[in-house]
Amino acid sequence: MQIKNHILQDVRFLRSPNFNERPLNAEISLLVIHSISLPPKKYNTNHIENFFLNKLDASLDDFYQEIKDLKVSAHILIKRSGEVIQFVPFNMRAWHAGESSFENKDNCNDYSIGIELEGSDDDIFEDIQYSKLKLITSKLMQEYTFINKNNIKGHSEIAPGRKSDPGNLFNWERYLNGL
Repeated sequence: MQIKNHILQDVRFLRSPNFNERPLNAEISLLVIHSISLPPKKYNTNHIENFFLNKLDASLDDFYQEIKDLKVSAHILIKRSGEVIQFVPFNMRAWHAGESSFENKDNCNDYSIGIELEGSDDDIFEDIQYSKLKLITSKLMQEYTFINKNNIKGHSEIAPGRKSDPGNLFNWERYLNGL
């Protein structure tokens, strides 16, 4: 797996409309780990992809009425099957972190890469997801040298009180020790 022109090679690329330019001179210096399932705690659908593409059919689940107007994306989604999908080139600003702060620097979307794991706060993640996450993280650390183990954070750490993902069952030790 290689990165070329800010896009992972040999993975599916679905261009989300939910991105924009990073601020001038913004260094990519943070990696944010998220979890998502649509509908909540349901897996193996194409609903996450459709959500990031603004194509989610709001009639499919009552929960979708709450999120139907949100414009959200991430750079990468790692599905429970291990499939990796990229939605936004890494040099662009994906809309994944929302109101957030890291080391007294607000607006984490400006300088971060967001990776979503298909899952929820109270489910364990699949072995293949950890394997793919470690591989992608290693490639990102090689390509974007300001990213290191000290600035890989969960969404809950940059948006405390507002977000709880990837949740207490995400095994940080397993992930970070594998890098």
